[in-house]
Amino acid sequence: MRRLARAMSLALVMSVLTAIALPVAANAALSGATCTDFLSPGRYGHVVVPEGASCFSDGGVTIRGGLEIEPGATFVLGSEENPGDNGTISGGVTADDPSNVQIHFMTINGGIDIDGGSGPFGPPFDVNWIAIEDNAIHGAVEIDGYDGFWFGFIRNHVAGTVTLTNNVLEDPDANEYVTNVIRGNLNCSGNDPAPQVGDSEGEPNVVSGNKTGQCADL
Repeated sequence: MRRLARAMSLALVMSVLTAIALPVAANAALSGATCTDFLSPGRYGHVVVPEGASCFSDGGVTIRGGLEIEPGATFVLGSEENPGDNGTISGGVTADDPSNVQIHFMTINGGIDIDGGSGPFGPPFDVNWIAIEDNAIHGAVEIDGYDGFWFGFIRNHVAGTVTLTNNVLEDPDANEYVTNVIRGNLNCSGNDPAPQVGDSEGEPNVVSGNKTGQCADL
């Protein structure tokens, strides 16, 4: 699934970049911004991806007032194929029943809270997935009840407890929670399929606190 996800994500981002005429302006005076297409490099206050919208970014962004992803919305920042410092989100990331949340190579201050999902299939990729990869996260991570096609939490450095619960995915290769360094606890329960290495070729998580439930041996 991860190879398919990479190819689909890159292809769609390129098509969006080609088609967009009026991206969200950079250096938006640190005021609130609503993103429904492309988030240009720059500095922002609170950023909202409204219900059913899609927001894409290649990075180079500083968000000072948090990122909010509304029901059925998609947010994609960076990709696994392009490593580097994509910027900072302060104020945390929150999502309520999102379609897709894909964040790569970011510093996230304030943690991540994703509650629910919009099902395994739908626009803009035809299949929906979460990929939280290669980030430095300062704060707790809670992802509960996501019901998309695939979910990966991979190669993150987290200063806080990570709780991944009740994520029921369509792909039998989903719920890949590996190669993370966590200064806190790693709590997993109610996930289907059970958390696994899958095809990520990942390593066991390094956790300073306790590994509990389904992640006890991961």
